[in-house]
Amino acid sequence: MNNFEFYNPVRILFGKGQIASIPAHLPDGCKVLWLYGSGSIKKNGVYEQVKEILEGFDWIEFSGVRPNPMYEDLMPAVKLAREKCIDFILATGGGSVIDAAKFIAAAAPYTGEDPWELLSDQVEVKQAIPIGTVLTLPATGSEMNWNSVISRESTGQKLPFRSHLIMPRFSVLDPEVTFSLPKHQLANGVIDTYVHVMEQYLTYPVHAWVQDRFAESLLQLLKEIGPKIVHAEEPDYDRRANLMWAATQALNSNLSMGVVTDWATHWIGHELTILYGLDHAVTLAIVLPGLMRYVREMRQERMLQYAENILGIHTLDTQTSIEEAIWQTEQFFQSLDVPTKLSDYGIGREAIEKIEDNMRRRGLEYISQAKDLTVNDINAILQPQL
Repeated sequence: MNNFEFYNPVRILFGKGQIASIPAHLPDGCKVLWLYGSGSIKKNGVYEQVKEILEGFDWIEFSGVRPNPMYEDLMPAVKLAREKCIDFILATGGGSVIDAAKFIAAAAPYTGEDPWELLSDQVEVKQAIPIGTVLTLPATGSEMNWNSVISRESTGQKLPFRSHLIMPRFSVLDPEVTFSLPKHQLANGVIDTYVHVMEQYLTYPVHAWVQDRFAESLLQLLKEIGPKIVHAEEPDYDRRANLMWAATQALNSNLSMGVVTDWATHWIGHELTILYGLDHAVTLAIVLPGLMRYVREMRQERMLQYAENILGIHTLDTQTSIEEAIWQTEQFFQSLDVPTKLSDYGIGREAIEKIEDNMRRRGLEYISQAKDLTVNDINAILQPQL
């Protein structure tokens, strides 16, 4: 196991009715910017719950955060936070709203020329407005980590930034607020969570057995309950609760400590989203099988571990086991009614050239933290997915 430093200060308020506990975790006398998306929280009762608990606080709401939040949309919120001297941000929504809150939290006190530099130049975050979250869509793990991904429409970029200063002070996880989610968003949540685990697991063994077994248990759970959640006629509280907690655990740094991670699937997926507007999880379902085929030799030991421990594939033929594992992974995504080929979305070979061009323009060489994949490998990764 490699050396690591682990730090996660996020307080999780999990279970039914936990929105009511928020006031106890807000600083006395704070001025709150309440951030949310397109208004779905007004249909599922969450809006009224949060509005009620904010009584007694000085607060302003800012709505309209889009999926894959855009810099252009968020800068008015940054301006509002500065003008109104906001000292706490409450994000109510899925990963996009929470990522948006993290950007606003870091951008409002930023003293440089353009807050976009936090992403484009990876300028260190020196200070940030504290945030709390009410999670409504389990998927990204943003409610318990230091990551944020923001898009910029004018430049065609989708970039990440990170800082311990943007980690939420608390996050409310009430499985009941997911009961009104449409089928495709549930499928997206399952896939996003699954691929988060895979990006930290399907690389190279470093004798991190605790992380391995933890990752494997999450993958097995998602395979078991994912299709049941997506295709259920009525929501099941216990399944929703376990999906919500699995999504949080998949990307709160537990799995990445001391191991070699990847993230090439996400890098390529981000490009597909910004170019074609595909849901983030949809891009992951397209890219991961192609990446698995490409790394089957260089990561053979891990591929076999995945085949045996997660999928129960035991054969004497190494290549047959690996091919079956890739096929079963693709079938799992398809069982959630998510197609896994670019052609399924009317996208052809031109996408590969655009993605390569975008990454080269940004000066990228490696697209994997393991530094075993470069921009030059993108064609071979996506070719099977055309």
